[in-house]
Amino acid sequence: MSTGKDGWLLRLKSGLSQSSERITGGITGLFTKRKLDQVTLDDLEEILIAGDLGVGPAMKLSQSLADQRFDQEITPEEVHAILADEVANILEPVAAPLEVNPHQKPFVILVCGVNGSGKTTTIGKLANQFRSQGKSVILAAGDTFRAAAVEQLQIWGERSNAPVITGNPGTDPAGLAFAALEQAESEGADVLMIDTAGRLQNRKDLMAELEKIVRVVKKLDDTAPHATLLVMDATIGQNALSQVEAFKDMIDVSGLVMTKLDGSAKGGVVIALAERFGLPVHAVGVGEGIDDLRPFEARAFARSLMGLDA
Repeated sequence: MSTGKDGWLLRLKSGLSQSSERITGGITGLFTKRKLDQVTLDDLEEILIAGDLGVGPAMKLSQSLADQRFDQEITPEEVHAILADEVANILEPVAAPLEVNPHQKPFVILVCGVNGSGKTTTIGKLANQFRSQGKSVILAAGDTFRAAAVEQLQIWGERSNAPVITGNPGTDPAGLAFAALEQAESEGADVLMIDTAGRLQNRKDLMAELEKIVRVVKKLDDTAPHATLLVMDATIGQNALSQVEAFKDMIDVSGLVMTKLDGSAKGGVVIALAERFGLPVHAVGVGEGIDDLRPFEARAFARSLMGLDA
């Protein structure tokens, strides 16, 4: 499968097809041979809310359409194009690739997210991208209580040619992170990525664990971690909002990564997250392959979501 720009855009459109069909199918049924009146706008809002865009963005998009074409006949294709432009306007401010600052070496990335969100896979894919840019990368298996998480990270470490620091089962995650940062500093590594546990049902335990990791790495580098990524599974839809709230309560989240868009009809939640939190969306994933995580592009995402060529 093509890994170039055109190939990625095709995969993005294909990956968002379930989300797109959920929204555009409703729009096509609604706007066939109809004028844009208030009843139609109310129905459009419902379609957008059902597509997981959230109440605020749904109202904003409907109002924008009304401002341009109220009481006029409008085709579904015109609606798709207008909404795609408006969605892109909402998303542009948060579309920000993850940049590694070469003056912060090693650049420490703390990666959070609930178990099953695609966190460990995301670390592996990012490591591969950094390695392809010529950067040296070390991974720290900080989810020490789940043997499967450690094994999965080791597999991704081999695939991306990045060494993985591990401890014995149940090792203190903060101690492991400290040792990993010591090693990364001594080896002059460009990037250190730290995996963490994601047991949200034990929020107090998890909060204490994350706070301790941050506190301990600051003993070696008071500017670390330089990025704190929250990895989100797009298939959970509106529940993503409460997950962001929960992690923001625990830790200073600096950016989001959205995974599993290809398995979801709820990709519209990216818009809800952008409007609610304004956190940078660094990357989106539409597959299991090592190249299936790419920087988030607002316009390409918006057009794909509305069933248009990116």
